[in-house]
Parts: sequence; C-alpha cells; structure tokens
Amino acid sequence: MTLFFSMTLLMSTILTIICFWLPLTSPDTEKLSPYECGFDPHGSARLPYSIRFFLVAILFLLFDLEIALLLPTPWTLQLHDPITTFIWTSTIIILLTIGLAYEWRQGGLEWAE
Repeated sequence: MTLFFSMTLLMSTILTIICFWLPLTSPDTEKLSPYECGFDPHGSARLPYSIRFFLVAILFLLFDLEIALLLPTPWTLQLHDPITTFIWTSTIIILLTIGLAYEWRQGGLEWAE
C-alpha cells in the first residue's frame, strides 16, 4: 500500500512539473488576439459581463434541479409510506420558495437598476 501511494505521489509530482515546464510561457500577439472566424475583431473579446446574467443562470439551474428532484415523486407515492415522500417534497419546495422570495425581496431579480 505504501508503494502504491509513493508511486502515485511521484507520478503526480512528475506530471505537474512537466505541465508547468512544457508549454510555452511567452504569449505572442497571435495568441492574445481574439479569434472571430478569421475576421479582424470588432472590439475587445474580454468585456465584463453583468452579474445579472450569472444570477439568472444560477436561478435557472436551481429550479431545473428542483424539477429533477421532484420528478420521481408520483412513483414514490405508491410506496408503503407516502407521508415521508410528501414531507421531503414539501421541504424542498418550501426551501426553494423561501430562497426565491429572499432574492426577490433583496432586488436581485430586478433587471434595470
């Protein structure tokens, strides 16, 4: 077991060192310029995004996850103890509703400031 861990540590260290030394570290103008299908770039490719886009994406993923968690609920209601399923489903919906209400109250869903 010790031999396995020592070999794993040795290989990881060697690969990490190779990954730092192998690539070229001097970027030229071609690497730094944005690529737009062979055309000259019209502007900077590194414009800052509004945090609102990320908030909408996170909310979408959160409620998409809610759907994925609640999808098997109709089949689990046929079990011997459907009360447990109802309690867990209600808990998930209540927590997500409280989070949405908090975000709404804080003004995080207002697009225009």
